[in-house]
Amino acid sequence: MKPSSTEWISDNGAKARILVVDDDQRLLSSLASLLNGKGYEVTEAQGGRNAYRMLESEAFDLAMVDLRMPDVDGFDVMERLASQQPDCGVIVVSGESSFSSVSRALRRGALDYIRKPFDPEELLATVNGVLGKRSLIRAHEHIRMRLEKSEELHRYIVNSSPDIVFMLDGDGHFCFVNSKIESLLGYQPAELFGRHFRHILDDRDIARGTYALKGPNISADNPRTLEIRLKTRGSRKANRHFEITAFPIDPETWPHSNATSGKHGGREARYYGTARDVTERKEAEAFINFQAYHDLLTRLPNRALFKDRLDLAITHARRSEQKLAVMFLDLDRFKVINDTLGHAMGDRLLQAVTRRLERCLRKGDTLSRFGGDEFTLLLPSIHSHEDARQISKKLIKALRAPFQLGDHEVFVGVSIGIAIYPEAGESMDHLIQNADIAMYHVKARGKDGYRFYSESMSIDTANRLNLERDLRLALERDELRVFYQPQVCSSSNRIVGLEALVRWQHPERGLLYPRDFLPLAEETKLIGKLSECVLDQACRDVGQWIRDGHSDLRLAVNLSPVQVEHPRFVETLMDQIQAHGFPPQNLEIEITENVIMNDLEQISQKLRELAALGVRIAIDDFGTGYSSLNYIHRLPIHTLKVDQSFVKAIRSGEDGACIVNAIVAMAHGLKLEIVAEGVETDEQLAYLKSLGCHQVQGFFYGPARPADVIEKTLGHIPVRAVAF
Repeated sequence: MKPSSTEWISDNGAKARILVVDDDQRLLSSLASLLNGKGYEVTEAQGGRNAYRMLESEAFDLAMVDLRMPDVDGFDVMERLASQQPDCGVIVVSGESSFSSVSRALRRGALDYIRKPFDPEELLATVNGVLGKRSLIRAHEHIRMRLEKSEELHRYIVNSSPDIVFMLDGDGHFCFVNSKIESLLGYQPAELFGRHFRHILDDRDIARGTYALKGPNISADNPRTLEIRLKTRGSRKANRHFEITAFPIDPETWPHSNATSGKHGGREARYYGTARDVTERKEAEAFINFQAYHDLLTRLPNRALFKDRLDLAITHARRSEQKLAVMFLDLDRFKVINDTLGHAMGDRLLQAVTRRLERCLRKGDTLSRFGGDEFTLLLPSIHSHEDARQISKKLIKALRAPFQLGDHEVFVGVSIGIAIYPEAGESMDHLIQNADIAMYHVKARGKDGYRFYSESMSIDTANRLNLERDLRLALERDELRVFYQPQVCSSSNRIVGLEALVRWQHPERGLLYPRDFLPLAEETKLIGKLSECVLDQACRDVGQWIRDGHSDLRLAVNLSPVQVEHPRFVETLMDQIQAHGFPPQNLEIEITENVIMNDLEQISQKLRELAALGVRIAIDDFGTGYSSLNYIHRLPIHTLKVDQSFVKAIRSGEDGACIVNAIVAMAHGLKLEIVAEGVETDEQLAYLKSLGCHQVQGFFYGPARPADVIEKTLGHIPVRAVAF
């Protein structure tokens, strides 16, 4: 009597013993229940290790094995079955559908492959069929059926694979390729048959690709795997990245038939492989790598990549005994523009600056964004300092033209410090640090220039660090003093105004003048707090004298570019003088022409707001900057201050006084008051009086003095012999 279609009886009349192996207990129980219901004797093994123990104590006719298990996977269980119970058949029940996994399972001896989720009827039919084949294992018919089933499964997997599946002959010509190649690369399978596989390799990978199949130790258990670029048909698509896995075919064990196209045009397959499209992964890796080594705003190399290239350049320069230059670039006035127009405009400005800087570079130079508005530049293989000097001049010139940001026209400059290898340092960190030091010396001397590093700068830097520390303490300890220099009416010889000048009573160095510490205060951003302290004291002193009866006394104060360019400059200044009850009409602020021209539109608006509130505006050091009649005519300016360098040029019979003549004449024409600075002699005073200069100040009436000394002179004629 033959067994029914749903039950299989062994040769000795016993029910078939089936080992079910899976790490999912729910699925395991479901599968066992299904098989038990059909009369099979089922043993459950949750995971590969439990399967090992079952195989040591019991014999089975059939094992149903999941491939992907956490402790011991299905391939290991199949290997143990092959060694301990070679007569036991194997069916793979798995959700793993990749071609390589299925192919590997079949090579390990699997009789069938069922994909999860499975159809119960299909599974029972498969189990019954496999067990039936086992009874005829020695018969030729069993062998034929097994091969046929295996080839059907292989054909199904190949045709439904998400990867390109191919076969090559011994010379590398295509014997077979599945239809996936058409959707991924645009080729028809038929047009590739008989052609060498290098026909679809990217030109850059031909040598590596052809060598791969000739490498040593390549076998079915040790396939060749490599990532390579394949050409797309035509030029509309970019070449794509693939992960190739290929192994040689053993003619004695690999079944060939017309159905699998094992032969084509008389060629016999010798290599079998897959090509998986990994283009998206490679593009993601490339983007992540770009992010790690580039600044996303400017697309320039970042600090890490710059240091890496500098390190390589130093190694090369040392070996070839060449020079190289490291430049540290810091944009002037960027913070003001960023604060005024917003970060979006600031970002656009950085991108525009980057484009201009890149146009000045040589091939092989590396420009990087070091952070904020700081850039670094590597110039490898230079011959002398002159090479770096010429590049610096080009960079400075490139940034002098205005930038158009929407409706705003803005100006920026650049301060450049230069360190030459090996004079300014032999290590990466020393070169960057010393270029930074040189850049700060440019800042201290007026910005918008360049300087080479020298050893004396390191000494200056150490002193500057100490001085910066002391200056911070001075602001806390109230060590700053306000001195006043009289501004005298040239016709009446009476004091009409006082210019407030800061001094620092240093506990160790004595009395320090502005030139000794104001550049440092601007560089370290302490200038705002310092100016605030000076204005507070001046408003208290002069405000008291005004209340004591000197109602027309004018207070003149110098303001730094940092203060004037700040977005809240007007509000901050008015809040400060109102806090002291100081009358705005008695205040005159002094700013330089360069501050105005840095951002004419914004500064003009601020000055108009101040003038509307009663504050007077004076242009300090007139004649040393732009001296544009256009901006003087447009702005609410009340006073021009003639720079002392022009006053000193007044000599008998000399032409140096011509500039003073022109400035005074222009001021009269524009109905502006004039203050001449640096008056020291009777000759200078007489000449200025003859021109109609309204007011003078200088050592002719004495130097700037403390408040207690100045208070005694108010209301008196400050004759030189008795003034101070």
